[in-house]
Amino acid sequence: MTERKVAIVTGSATGVGAATALALAGRGYNVLINYTKSESDAKASMAACEAAGVDALLMRGDVADDADCKAIVHAVVERWGRVDALVNNAGITSFAGPGNWDAVDAQSFQRIVGVNSLGTFQMIRACTPHLKAVNGSIVNVSSIAGALGIGSSVAYIASKGAVNSMTLYFARAPAPQVRVNAVCPGLIATRWFVDGIGQDGYERVKAGYESAAPLARECTPEDVAEAVVWLVDGARTVTGELLLLDAGMHLGSVQAARIAGKA
Repeated sequence: MTERKVAIVTGSATGVGAATALALAGRGYNVLINYTKSESDAKASMAACEAAGVDALLMRGDVADDADCKAIVHAVVERWGRVDALVNNAGITSFAGPGNWDAVDAQSFQRIVGVNSLGTFQMIRACTPHLKAVNGSIVNVSSIAGALGIGSSVAYIASKGAVNSMTLYFARAPAPQVRVNAVCPGLIATRWFVDGIGQDGYERVKAGYESAAPLARECTPEDVAEAVVWLVDGARTVTGELLLLDAGMHLGSVQAARIAGKA
């Protein structure tokens, strides 16, 4: 078993996953970089972690496939002999919009839940024996969609609501050896949104978000990674927490509050 701690970060080729893997590498963690499609981006993410002075392993795998989840964990244990942290970041959506229910058929709904919810469960199940052996931790990258019922599609909202509920369940189940928490970002400045709704659509959403949120800003991948790393590498008395990283959006529209204050 290596003396260096080890983290698995699913969906770590780009965006929040890549930022989290690099942040954990900066803390001295060896890192498993996982991807499904973006191989060149995943290789760049791995190279950045290696440049931070740690060992990194690259694996393609679909977390909706239980065999892939088991293979990822097996490869990590074979390489380093331990798993100290699991960050369930892999996620997908469909940009259907509110009320556009016909845009989400059964197949796409099941695929979104399969990756976001079932994938989270399967990775936790595969990792937990190893995490328990070293008093490790799990952080699920969820969304305010699961807390507030808003988001890109009803399937995505449902999938993240399931992640939040599972976070509470698993905070109890493998305790006291394993801590389990979730981060719930709001709008994040990544190409994920631009790819889904186009640059103009993204700019409109961003402007609306910034005008409504009390802190008048969106998250960056680094903002989310910072919170994840704190939950992984610190926060020793924190478990079962759903940490909202939404610039205060859950408080309601700042304009509405100001209007009400003048009434």
